[in-house]
Amino acid sequence: MTEVTITERAARRIGEILKAEPAGAMLRLSVLGGGCSGFQYKFDVENTKADDDQTVERNGVTMLVDSISLQYLAGSEVDFVEDLIGASFKVNNPQAKASCGCGTSFSL
Repeated sequence: MTEVTITERAARRIGEILKAEPAGAMLRLSVLGGGCSGFQYKFDVENTKADDDQTVERNGVTMLVDSISLQYLAGSEVDFVEDLIGASFKVNNPQAKASCGCGTSFSL
């Protein structure tokens, strides 16, 4: 199983987000059907880990990915980017054949 990774920048931003949450909070990345390209990425804050979750850890922060989403995210890198239109998490997904302009949805 190919893992999902997070960059140093993303880990720092996740840490900033989780500081405002209760102790033990983690960021969840999941893939949902929908979006302008067929699938879309979703980020949530979670307090509990499911049995089928893969944990991705870096610099003391934890991101969760469920086993269904992992199929669509294998080999992906989560980054945090700041540009003229704002700041956001960006998923560099090698499986995506196309993505929308805003980068929040993709197709296989």
